[in-house]
Amino acid sequence: MESILILIGQYDSPFVRRVAIAASLYGMAVEHRPWSVFGDADKIAPFNPLIRVPTLVLDSGDVLIESAMILDYLDEQAGAAHALIAAEGPERRHALKICALATGLADKAVALVYERALHKERSQTWLDRCTGQVERVLNALETDRAARPAAFWFGDAIGHADIAVACALRFAREAHPEIFTSTRWPALIAHSDRCEMLPAFASIVQPFNPPR
Repeated sequence: MESILILIGQYDSPFVRRVAIAASLYGMAVEHRPWSVFGDADKIAPFNPLIRVPTLVLDSGDVLIESAMILDYLDEQAGAAHALIAAEGPERRHALKICALATGLADKAVALVYERALHKERSQTWLDRCTGQVERVLNALETDRAARPAAFWFGDAIGHADIAVACALRFAREAHPEIFTSTRWPALIAHSDRCEMLPAFASIVQPFNPPR
């Protein structure tokens, strides 16, 4: 009998979406529970005391509580020959670096949302710092992607780096449109748009809704 994974979290989170898209590309069955860390904290807490998403519940009852850990499990289940990342060597390290930059971008974009939405007295110093970090990461990713003519980051097949960047970029563009213009980061935007046209991306999506 095929195992069913339970994925907790809403798809407007770039971290939850990244996991769901990877599972879809692997052909793994996922039961989605779109619980919010704000509105559904009491539901999430029994599975994850940090009350963070994504959280993945296995049919064994084990619970995985962080996106990198979850993706490592999915890769293991898919097998090295089908994993969405190189098994070893410089290409793997480069892919992991792109993923780290993308998740860092997403972290800072989320931090900006929380600062603006949850704090009556906002720290302009903190806002400027996060915005600067977002822009520097985008500059670094743009330089790397612009130097690569293939359909995806490391060739003709999609991988974790592509998914991580596309999910982070969609969130950042929706949550912080003031940062983006039509001429900034064209290689990244083209990359994101290409990914968003794929069925797995188009079927796993949720418009950004600021926390209240």
